[in-house]
Amino acid sequence: MTDITEGSKAPAFDMETAAGERVTLAGLKGRKVVVFFYPKADTPGCTTESQDFSALIDQFEAANTTVIGVSRDPVRKLQKFQAKHDLKVVLASDEPGDVTEGWGVWVMKKLYGREYMGIERATFLIDEQGVVRRAWRKVAVKRHAAEVLEAVQSL
Repeated sequence: MTDITEGSKAPAFDMETAAGERVTLAGLKGRKVVVFFYPKADTPGCTTESQDFSALIDQFEAANTTVIGVSRDPVRKLQKFQAKHDLKVVLASDEPGDVTEGWGVWVMKKLYGREYMGIERATFLIDEQGVVRRAWRKVAVKRHAAEVLEAVQSL
């Protein structure tokens, strides 16, 4: 498992989006990037988090920042999720799991005593040169998007 820390180079990614396009870190050079990993589309916490980032999208854009939500859901599910909740962030599918593993967010989780592998809710702020400036691990959804926006604006 890779441990992504502040000051380290962000691992490259190339994923299909809900819009049917590809999103790559290299293609976003010159912009700040917020990558938030969430366990599953259209579940309560993931929906709230995606809506919170979407509500602030104009402010992220004003700060030259692309916001990307990543899960292992198939593109088709992400398209439904985006349409149902009118989400304004880029939703990217890591169905094969390469990105979530490469970023160290595919972890052992526990629920009701059962252990299983899943995505850790985590967010990373990457600067225009591809360097990780902030890393939030084990994210609590409430006020998180606003906190990330504050960090973006302070860069």
